[in-house]
Amino acid sequence: MQLLSNQSPAVRKRAALAAGRIGDEGAVKSLSDVLEHDSDISVRAMAAFALGEIESDAGADALIAVLKDTSAPVEIRARAIEGLGKIAAALPREKEARQHELGAAILAALNYEVSRPVRGIPDTSVSLLGLTAALRSRPPDAGPTIAKFLSSFDPRVRADAANALARLRLKDGLDQLRKLTSDVDPIVRANAVRVLGISEDKQSYDTLLALATNDKDLRVRVNAIRALASLKDLRAAEPLLKRGQLLSQRNLANLPPELNEILEIATTLGRLRSPTSATGWLHQLNETLNHRAPEVELAFVRIAPATYLAEFGPGAQAKRKVQETILLDWRAASGIAAGLGEMAATPEIASVMPQLTASAQSLLRAMLDYRNSGLHINTLVAVHSEYAIPDVLRALAAFKPPDLASVARAELNDGDAIVRSTAAELLGDLPPAEENTRALIAAWPQTTNDTLNDAALSILDALGKQKSSAANEQVKQALKSDDHLIRRRAVAVLKANGAGDFSSQIGTVHTRNTRADYNRALGRIGKNVRAVVTTSKGSFTIELLPEAAPLTVDNFVQLAQRDYFRNVTIHRVVPNFVIQDGDPRGDGNGGPGYQIRCEINEVPYDRAAVGMALSGKDTGGSQWFVTHSPQPHLDGGYTVFGRVVAGMDVVDKIVRGDVIQSIVIKQGATRPRKR
Repeated sequence: MQLLSNQSPAVRKRAALAAGRIGDEGAVKSLSDVLEHDSDISVRAMAAFALGEIESDAGADALIAVLKDTSAPVEIRARAIEGLGKIAAALPREKEARQHELGAAILAALNYEVSRPVRGIPDTSVSLLGLTAALRSRPPDAGPTIAKFLSSFDPRVRADAANALARLRLKDGLDQLRKLTSDVDPIVRANAVRVLGISEDKQSYDTLLALATNDKDLRVRVNAIRALASLKDLRAAEPLLKRGQLLSQRNLANLPPELNEILEIATTLGRLRSPTSATGWLHQLNETLNHRAPEVELAFVRIAPATYLAEFGPGAQAKRKVQETILLDWRAASGIAAGLGEMAATPEIASVMPQLTASAQSLLRAMLDYRNSGLHINTLVAVHSEYAIPDVLRALAAFKPPDLASVARAELNDGDAIVRSTAAELLGDLPPAEENTRALIAAWPQTTNDTLNDAALSILDALGKQKSSAANEQVKQALKSDDHLIRRRAVAVLKANGAGDFSSQIGTVHTRNTRADYNRALGRIGKNVRAVVTTSKGSFTIELLPEAAPLTVDNFVQLAQRDYFRNVTIHRVVPNFVIQDGDPRGDGNGGPGYQIRCEINEVPYDRAAVGMALSGKDTGGSQWFVTHSPQPHLDGGYTVFGRVVAGMDVVDKIVRGDVIQSIVIKQGATRPRKR
């Protein structure tokens, strides 16, 4: 903490950020003192940011004091309200009253912002970060306050207010939201229609249908299509089907950009339980996409389950077909598993047509037994049939078969860590049983040889749910793991089970970085470092941000320079949200075999932000994403390490299944300093 009193403001600011990233509650008092007394505004603002990162209630009062001081600089007030939202969100359930107190302070600051006199061009940073703070803290009666910002002069404020209402599922401000459907800003329109859909605003049906079929911006059309599903108005089915058929005139096998919109239409048709007139189109999509689109499978099952099953043929022929599929194309097998599992999730199918659910379970079991099918596929390319098994297991589990435990126990012997992870999760969801405990304990040794830690973490969770001394003793063995995430999970499980507090054994995170790594990472600061990403849709350029996230940038550069990303499939695309890639498996579960620490910073998730994907704090590795539109709820939760500066039109065209062909790192001259 000595560096917080260094003569250099730059050093003090960096020290405050480091204290926040470390998350040490022991730094709260020192940071609170800096927030109150430091002579430099930027240092005080960073102290407020750091208090939010630590997420300790002990730092909340210092932040509230800043918000009450309306004469405090805007930069400090903005970071104070942001930090307060993070602290409120992290409070445990037993501190609900305190959470409401912090939420009330956030709403009070927002009400001040919306009512204060405006002179010149106002700074909206407090409003923007305050809206996200309200979203995180979820204070009671937040709707009326948030709705006031729908009338802001700033389109970003209007958009963020609508985003907060949507994510909180609040129905305030409907009159203004209806007006915003014609806003000049597409993000405002997109977020407004999202709220109208969540609110099931029947009055907006005609507007939503017009936007879904005619708006010039894909983000607006996508949100309007989703909103129509929420309205549950069957009138939308026919025009949406016509729109889908029009878009499908392109060769979908080449994954055109229109496919993103087509899949959204298919999803909505399924949710509307559209007339069977849609089955012909869905059949065509399945044939063209080779069952690789779960959205189409789900829609087909919801609309015409018997027709869907009939496409596989009778009895033995159907089993052979699904086994051939899993042997040839695991992505197609995963899609089929999603469709078959939907039969359990759709009540009218499970209760009225039991023969269909029996057939679906039979096909899922055939897929699980693909190794014993007697079928052999000759191919020079690794197929990785096992990648589909987690989806098959979850689909079968949806039917709650009486032998699910034995099926899951058998899969605990699989060589794939994600298969074993899924099996452990399913066992954890079942009532405790000695046989399950023994199987989980027996499966533990194999996790010590895994590159991925998913199986280890899931087995620990499942053992924790067994609530037995034998299970707890096995969990204690995990305290010896070299993986700090495994040690941390073991401590949490034991504490939850009342088996003791072993927090002291979490220890420190052993960094994999050497001095040379640090020197290389820091050497990029001030340099112009870019990554040219070439995909099957074209190229885009990322400006990397070594000042904000030096080690994350270094990790990305090192992976790119050894061709780690070459021919990796872009496995996730959510229109108006993100594209995500960097998984060599292609199923969202892969990584480089190590984790890197988060480098949370002040860079916002605006459109074109590049962030590190996580499955929890400090779990980054190789998966990264690019945002289609502003995503303020991600701020301060995921490391931003770059921004797309050229080729966002390419990013917008990418669909799931496109491929990264190469990533080339280019480092130029030192950037000119800002004066």
